[in-house]
Amino acid sequence: MDNITTYREAVREAISKAMIEDERVFLMGEDVGQYGGCFAVTMGLQEKFGVNRIIDTPLSESAFTGAGIGAAMNGMRPIVEIMTVNFSLLALDQIMNNAATLLHMSGGQFNVPLVIRMATGGGKQLGAQHSHSLEGWFAHIPGLKVLTPATVQDAYDMVGLALNDPDPVLIFENSLLYNSKGSLDTDISALPIGKALVHKTGKDITILTYGINLFKALEASEILAKDGIDTEVIDLRSLRPLDDETIMQSIKKTHKVLIVDDGWKSGSISAEIMARINEQVFYELDAPMMRVCTVEVPLPFAKHLEDAAIVQVDKIIDMTKKVMGQL
Repeated sequence: MDNITTYREAVREAISKAMIEDERVFLMGEDVGQYGGCFAVTMGLQEKFGVNRIIDTPLSESAFTGAGIGAAMNGMRPIVEIMTVNFSLLALDQIMNNAATLLHMSGGQFNVPLVIRMATGGGKQLGAQHSHSLEGWFAHIPGLKVLTPATVQDAYDMVGLALNDPDPVLIFENSLLYNSKGSLDTDISALPIGKALVHKTGKDITILTYGINLFKALEASEILAKDGIDTEVIDLRSLRPLDDETIMQSIKKTHKVLIVDDGWKSGSISAEIMARINEQVFYELDAPMMRVCTVEVPLPFAKHLEDAAIVQVDKIIDMTKKVMGQL
């Protein structure tokens, strides 16, 4: 059934559906129960499923992430909600040294079917400790899958995809998207993990992006069209694994590329993508690869400074024109 709903409601509906269909699924995190979640994603779920399946935890990301790993190893299907991506660093030891490695270190005996959801990104004036975009960091780690749903459809689909995966999956939900609305069809088959999606076809330049920047890229694309620049806009959807095939096919068509990344430039997922393009289709390029990233500063609290630091539509337009040789 196709209907218009919010990103927040799509995630909530997906969690509720999974819990109805599989009694092994439960969710835990800070303020997810009685309060309804920091971003109201889990509002009403504790009343529906009870305190044993929607579990309010102490403020200890390492402890409840570790509990989720243990539950996953023992046949449960836990969803761990970490309030913001910055706080995931408090659980980094559990995520990297346990969740990501146990299948390997057990000689294939123990899968860890753990789902970790967290809010990412700036733009809400929440200060540097609540606003960064670290999904590219986690995409560096073998043993994890890293998903970045941009659309309402993916916000819904990726919960189910992650719960059905035998290995740990991290879902990064940009906090500015929770109020966004879009079409949701709960009857269609979900696009698999690791598959990018071409949202707009074009012939002049490929724009690769993910998360909230998909919509900024599409807005920039409309403006660029007025100047005669026909962009192809691709939502990566998954940062680990990356869909090299879709990326390279597009570049073979357009011969130019811009990468739009919420992370900082240094050591970023955009740098990894540029390296892969260089390795695989360098001779298809007619211009140097370019990228738009967050300015390399701790995200400011002040709105005008935060806006200046994060990716904006005008930055995408200017950099696209630079790749096209128009600036």
